[in-house]
Amino acid sequence: MATPDEFRRIALSFQGAEERTHMDHPDFRVGGKIFATLASPDAEHGMVSLLPEQQELAMAAEPEAFRPAAGAWGRGGSTLVKLAAVSDEWLERALDWAWQKRAGGKTR
Repeated sequence: MATPDEFRRIALSFQGAEERTHMDHPDFRVGGKIFATLASPDAEHGMVSLLPEQQELAMAAEPEAFRPAAGAWGRGGSTLVKLAAVSDEWLERALDWAWQKRAGGKTR
């Protein structure tokens, strides 16, 4: 189980990560590109921008915690994270994958 504060702490632990606001909810960016958001679609969720194959791995590992966002966003890898259901291990893994995707393949 994760809290919004834990999500935020992990997201901001990546090199070059910064918090901004997008559509009235917090987002996390690297190089100006969003890799994660909080409180979207509601306060119980975050979102991570994964590759579609990473999204499949996350959903298979923790089906109660991960699901695709609606429509084309979800098909492209945008993945909702139910904070109350995600393990610390998988939250950190998903945020790391999302950061790497937007950071141009850099590693932590």
